[in-house]
Amino acid sequence: MENRVENRTEEKKYLKWYNKVGYGSGDIAGNVVYAFLSSFVMIYLTNTIGLSAGIVGTLIAVSKLFDGFTDIFFGAMIDKTHSRLGKARPWMLYGYIGCAVTLAAIFAIPTDWGETAQYAWFFIAYTLLNGVFYTANNIAYSALTSLVTKNSKERVQMGSYRFIFAFSTSLLIQSVTIGFVAECGAGAQAWRTVAIVYAVIGLIINTVSALSVKELSEEELNGEEQKTQEEKYGLFEAFRLLASNRFYLMICGVYILQQLYGAMINAGIYYMTYVLKNENLYGVFSWAVNIPLIIALIFTPTLVGRWKGMYKLNLRGYIIAVIGRGLVVVAGYMGSIPLMLAFTAIAAFGQGPWQGDMNAVIASCSEYTFLTKGKRVDGTMYSCTSLGVKLGGGLGTAIAGWLLEFSGFDGKLAIQPDSCINMLHIMYLWLPFAIDVVIMLVLSRMNVEETNEKMKAQPPNAAQ
Repeated sequence: MENRVENRTEEKKYLKWYNKVGYGSGDIAGNVVYAFLSSFVMIYLTNTIGLSAGIVGTLIAVSKLFDGFTDIFFGAMIDKTHSRLGKARPWMLYGYIGCAVTLAAIFAIPTDWGETAQYAWFFIAYTLLNGVFYTANNIAYSALTSLVTKNSKERVQMGSYRFIFAFSTSLLIQSVTIGFVAECGAGAQAWRTVAIVYAVIGLIINTVSALSVKELSEEELNGEEQKTQEEKYGLFEAFRLLASNRFYLMICGVYILQQLYGAMINAGIYYMTYVLKNENLYGVFSWAVNIPLIIALIFTPTLVGRWKGMYKLNLRGYIIAVIGRGLVVVAGYMGSIPLMLAFTAIAAFGQGPWQGDMNAVIASCSEYTFLTKGKRVDGTMYSCTSLGVKLGGGLGTAIAGWLLEFSGFDGKLAIQPDSCINMLHIMYLWLPFAIDVVIMLVLSRMNVEETNEKMKAQPPNAAQ
């Protein structure tokens, strides 16, 4: 009888279609910041402002030391928030105001200042964006997946809608930005104008997204029978809870690796410019990445239901991704752009399911902590999303800068030395392949759904 009641609760629907679409549109706002920053900040700093790729990389790496502390802090703050708008939505709304201002600031470095002042301007604006405002906004946005519904299918659907918007936005940003900057006159002023336009668009859409869903009451989220089991916890306890959850550590690792992967793919603008001799190919390859991802996301909810969970789908998808990226390496050394595009698309299609159901996996990971520790840490659990984006993406950009500097890259040269060309092959071909292999191995161990079901089937005292 108890199991039948539980099953009915899990099947209850909480969201209309427009709630899911409205929620998903929030990643348009997130990606006018993230896709723009990760794809173009390095080439803006090196080729327009004239800064050193190696020094920029070092500043980004130092900034990440601060970022690591803020993720768990804001996650814990979200868990402790009680407001008319709920736990997460206030942080999502107000955090983005700072995102918009600091994004514009990063692309508004004064050209008449000395280099030291320019580096300081970039470091301060970049650290505030990543370590404070984007952290608060992104963790809150991700946490809404577990705060507005208890239905696992709806959570997968929310993730699919979210990342369809995310990859569509990334595709658009990566396809039009170079041309947009050129239309605005090129140069530093043009980059500043484009950044302001993107920031305003993001601010409007983020507000609409936050107001399109309503968080469930804490009583409904936890259940009256579980309410008495809740315990208050501090920041140190939150960290301990996360560190004791092996699935959280796996997800963090995968998220960081994904962002490192993305940073290497974004370094493709250098690969297209100096190896393939056509910077406009960067937009073409963006289509080969993002369209298959979007197609995969459309089918992800159906496949999750057919395969009765996310584990098999995610693992099989990344097996396809590894094969695809391996073939990209072969095609790259053959010099065949059509084959590179085709195999890039295959790899991206394989990566799609994990992108779509990742938030639902994190929700299951949060449920694992509740089942084992008796404490809800939804906001803190979703710190892995912001931590992964910032640490993986930031370090990836930093590593790209270091590798470019080490290879002898000079933004003032139209033709780069052979050492740089060889490094670009490593960055764009070999490193993404190696990262996909590691992700596949980690996903082979991440069967959190089955673990949760086994604990639920045990007598109450046995799960503790």
